[in-house]
Order: sequence, then structure tokens, then C-alpha cells
Amino acid sequence: MKIPSKIYTALIFIFLYAPIAVMILFSFNSTNSTGLFAGFSLKWYSVLLGNKNIMKALTNTLVLAIASAGISTVVGTAAAVGLDKWKKSWLRSSVMGVTNIPMMNPDIVTGISMMLLFVFMGQIVGRKEILGFQTILIAHITFCLPYVILSVLPKLRQTDVHLAEAAQDLGCTPVRAFFKVVMPAIMPGILTGMLMAFTLSLDDFIISYFTTGPGFQTLPIAIFSMTKKRVKPDMYALSSLIFVVILILLVLTNVAQARGESKRNKKN
Repeated sequence: MKIPSKIYTALIFIFLYAPIAVMILFSFNSTNSTGLFAGFSLKWYSVLLGNKNIMKALTNTLVLAIASAGISTVVGTAAAVGLDKWKKSWLRSSVMGVTNIPMMNPDIVTGISMMLLFVFMGQIVGRKEILGFQTILIAHITFCLPYVILSVLPKLRQTDVHLAEAAQDLGCTPVRAFFKVVMPAIMPGILTGMLMAFTLSLDDFIISYFTTGPGFQTLPIAIFSMTKKRVKPDMYALSSLIFVVILILLVLTNVAQARGESKRNKKN
């Protein structure tokens, strides 16, 4: 059964990554053909760097992703710590059920509902053009929070509950005990949640489309506006660069987690 299982696994990976491999290959094509590779060239990467609209949209997307990932990581970690300390299981389960709603809810429902909320709040405060960076940032934090909480909670449950108590017995304040003892133990979960929040914010289109204004355009929205005509190969180059950056981040995160676990195993 080993050979069939290996063949099946290989087919799954080919099915998942063959489109990405083709996209990366044609990002180095010397022509704009999508069906014929005419020769190796860095032409489309230079064209990409000269596209001011795309570069501005990319900058907006990175700023938004970093801000939403940072805020959702801090808030989500604090929420996970609070949920872990709750003793009433029924109350914790109820809050977790509410927390999971943004994950289970269709993106279009979340996007439309948040757009209506922002417009309603804009009418209350007397602002007609309320949609912009601040609204899309709030929207991204909202749907990133559950992923951070679900990444941190398992690490908190794996951590010895007496670690913080022992640190406080040795003279640490509760806050200092958390940062010195608990936080290093749950750091892999925090990093995983932050990376997931970053990639989700980077990739989101539907919620961003409904909650942003005309003055702030993210990369997915900019690419969508280009699909009405013809997507040029410089978008292949941009997508390839994003894929490589995310791949490097994943590798570095996994290496850091593996080293951390090996150090803890040696200490034990």
C-alpha cells in the first residue's frame, strides 16, 4: 500500500502546485503569450516595478496586512488568555461559538453587513465619506481575530498551569510572569496566528471590496479591475513574488518552531 499512497500524495501535490509552477514559468516569458513560452526574460518584472498604480496598491496591501496582523495578534492573544482562564465551561463555549461566526460566515455576508454598519455609523457622526483605510482595517481585524485565538488557545492548554504561579512565588508580578514564562511557551501559536492573519489580510478581496472607499485600493481589488480587459504577464511576476515571500515566511516560521521545540525537549 506504500506505493499507491505515495502516488496519490504526489498527484495531490501536482494538482495543488502545478498552476503556480506554470504561473512562475510564464512570469519569465519574453512575450505576453499565455500559451507559448518564447524564451527566458526579466521583462515583466521590470514592467511591474514601473507600474505606479500596482506599486501603490501593493504598498496599501502590505501596510493593511501588517497593521491588521499586528493588532489582531495582540488582541487575539489577550482574548485567548482570558478565555483560557474562564472556569465556567458553558460560558467559554458560548463565547467561542460567537468567535467562530466570522470564520463560518460567508465573506459576502460579512462584507455587506460591515459596510452597512460603517455607513450607518457615518450618518450618526455626520460623515458621508466614511469608507476608507480605517474601515477596511477594522473589517480585516474582525475576520482575523478568530484565527489568532484558535492558534493561541491550544498552546495555552498545553502549557503547565503552575508555571505562572511558580514565577509569581519567585517574585514576579502577574504581568511579568506572563511575559517571562507563559508568553515564550505559547510563542509558536502566536507566530502561527500572526502569519495566518497576515496572509488572510493579504489575500482578501470580497470584504475589502465592500468596506473600502475610492481613496484606498488594495492589490486584489486592483487586479480585479484589470480582469475586465486582459491580465498582463506583469501580474504573473507580482503573484510569483508574493508566493515566494509567503513561502519564505512559512519556512522561517516552521524552522523557528522546530528549534524552539528541540530546545525545550533538551531542557526536559
